[in-house]
Amino acid sequence: MPITFHRSWTDPDLDQYRDTVVRFIEEHMLPDDDEARKRGHVGHDIWRKAGATGLLCTDIAPEFGGAGGDFRHEAVFYEEMARRSLTGMNASVHSIVAHYLFNHGTDDQKRRYLPRLASGELVGAIAMTEPGTGSDLQGIRTRADRSGEGYVINGAKTFVSNGFLAGLVLVVAKTDTSQGARGTSILIVETQDCAGYRVGRVLDKMGLKAQDTSELFFDDVKVSADQLLGGKEGVGFFQLMGDLPYERMVIGVTALAAMEGAYQVTLDYVRERKAFGQTIADFQNTKFRLAEIATEIKVGRAFIDRCVEDLVAGRLDTATASMAKLWGSEAQGRVVDTCVQLFGGYGYMNEYLISRMYTDARVQRIYGGTSEIMKEVISRAL
Repeated sequence: MPITFHRSWTDPDLDQYRDTVVRFIEEHMLPDDDEARKRGHVGHDIWRKAGATGLLCTDIAPEFGGAGGDFRHEAVFYEEMARRSLTGMNASVHSIVAHYLFNHGTDDQKRRYLPRLASGELVGAIAMTEPGTGSDLQGIRTRADRSGEGYVINGAKTFVSNGFLAGLVLVVAKTDTSQGARGTSILIVETQDCAGYRVGRVLDKMGLKAQDTSELFFDDVKVSADQLLGGKEGVGFFQLMGDLPYERMVIGVTALAAMEGAYQVTLDYVRERKAFGQTIADFQNTKFRLAEIATEIKVGRAFIDRCVEDLVAGRLDTATASMAKLWGSEAQGRVVDTCVQLFGGYGYMNEYLISRMYTDARVQRIYGGTSEIMKEVISRAL
C-alpha cells in the first residue's frame, strides 16, 4: 500500500472545500505563475477572484464579511499553494492583518475593513521590519506623532510582504519614544491617494519571485485618531505578540505541505528517469533517501496536525507554535535539498518545480522569527 499523509483534522466538508481550492488554484493561479515571477507580483485581479470564491479570511466571522470557518479552512488554502510552490499570493499575511483587526480593532475598524479584506478589494500588509532592525521590533524608529485630531507618520519599512499591491497597511510605529516597547502602537493606513505614502522597490529576492516584497516610505503621512488599532496607544507590542502563534503555525503548515509536494514530484521523477539501464528509483540510495523523507513527513504530520487542532481549540501556546515553525522550516530545507539532489542537474533548472521549491524554502527559516529567535522563545519556557 502506498504511503499516504492523512490529516487528522480534516472531515468531509473540508475535503470538499479542498476540491474547490484545488480547482481555483489550477484554473486561476498556476497558469499565471511564470509571468507573475517575471513581474514580481500576482496582480490585484487574482485577489478579487479569490475573494469572490470565498477563499480569503475564511476564519473571520460572517458579520464582518468572513466565511465563519476556522484555521483549518485557512490551512487548506495555504497547503495547496505550498504543495505547488505558489508563493506570490501571500494570503497568510493578508489573513494575519485581518486577525489583528478582528482581535484588537474597534467595532468600527472591523466593520470598515474586514469585509473589504475578505472580498479581496483590499490587500493587507504589515509594516514592521526596518532597515537595520531585523527581528528587533523594539528598536523601530518609525514615529507616529500626535497632530491635532490624528497622527503624522514618518519612517521607512522594508521586507514588507504584499507591499506593492497593499491597499491596507498596518504600520508599527513609536507613539512615545520614551517608553520602549510600551511606546509602540499600530496605525492603519489606507494607501490609495494617501499623501506622503510611497512604495519603493519590489525587492529582488533569491526566491519568492512572484511575491511583491517591497520597501515602504512614510513622509508626513496623516491619519485620523480612529486609525489607531484598537483606539489605544502603547499596546502595539502586545498586539503583535498576541498573534505570533497564528503566524508561526502558518509557516509550520506550509512547510509540511511543501515537503509533501517536493516528495511527490521527486517520486514521480525518479520513477521515470533512467540511468545505467534502470530507473533512478531502483537504486538503493534513492529508496533510502525517499524512505527518510516519507518518515520525516509522517512524523511531522502527527505534530503539526496536533498543533492545528490545538490552535482551533484555543490552547496552542507560544512555545509550541515556535517549535512548529522551527521544526517545519528546518525540515523543509533538509527535505527539499535532498529532493534536488535526486533530480541531479535538472533539479538546478528553474523550469523544474523542485528548483523553485528550493529557493522559495530558504526564507522560511528567517521570516516570522528566525530559527535562532524560535530557539530563544522555546528555551524561555523550559
